[in-house]
Amino acid sequence: MNLEILDYAFMQRALLAAVLVGITAPAVGIYLVQRRQALLGDGIGHVAMTGVGLGFLLSWSPVWMATAVSVVGAILMELIRWYGKTRGDIALAMLFYGGMAGGVMFINLAPGGSNANLTSYLFGSLSTVSEEDVTAICLLAAFVVLVTVGLRRQLFAVSQDEEFARVTGLPVRALNLLTAVTAAVTVTVAMRVVGLLLVSALMVVPVAAAQQLSRSFAATFAIAVAIGVSVTIGGTVTSYYQDVPPGATIVLLTIGVFILLTALATPLARRRARAAAQAAAQEAGDPAECAIPATRAPTGKVGV
Repeated sequence: MNLEILDYAFMQRALLAAVLVGITAPAVGIYLVQRRQALLGDGIGHVAMTGVGLGFLLSWSPVWMATAVSVVGAILMELIRWYGKTRGDIALAMLFYGGMAGGVMFINLAPGGSNANLTSYLFGSLSTVSEEDVTAICLLAAFVVLVTVGLRRQLFAVSQDEEFARVTGLPVRALNLLTAVTAAVTVTVAMRVVGLLLVSALMVVPVAAAQQLSRSFAATFAIAVAIGVSVTIGGTVTSYYQDVPPGATIVLLTIGVFILLTALATPLARRRARAAAQAAAQEAGDPAECAIPATRAPTGKVGV
């Protein structure tokens, strides 16, 4: 990397935000993938648009307002999942689309506001990451890391099997709510770099890519975070030098890593399968070795 990029304060802020996003998004995403809620981040991103619009309307920080609205939306999503039953999908759809519509409406009602103000939040923008944004992102990222690492055993247990986790005495509903709230916080952490409409990809794709190399939770977690940090830094630098949208660049790099690791993992998986089959055969015992040795024929001519 040319260190000239670090001479600019806005790029220093953007790179710091990118690193934090690269850590937090996969750290939350691994639990969402385990819970088969890969698109939860996308839904929260729609709801967060209302928070951004309210921030402009009330002249408050859009990041903090989006965080508050996203947390409320995430809690509502969990409540709908618990009690919505057959009409839960309709309620979620209204929540998602209502969030988008609310964001557009509020930002247009704001003094001097227009849909152009939403662009940097929808798709990410390097030049608009302020010092206040960086402070908010740092605080929110610290919360995400504290939850996802400090409670990893409990969150993993609930993500794998809620009934078993409940039997063992874990507060399943509280942990589910905490996961949803942490996902909401992550969305607002990432929206300045990746954008609200693309943040879900950074939560899910690095985890899916890491799973091509490892089935262990700890290894998958570490690899996913490493991929997340690599693609966010790479996408941010590429965006600066090539003048391309940062969010789209980061997501495309992430998908490229997934395709590459999938191509590399396929022959490795075949080798592992063959090695496992050979090991199983050896444990079962070679039939030739287990057979009773044949009696030596008597000396002389043997009849045919």
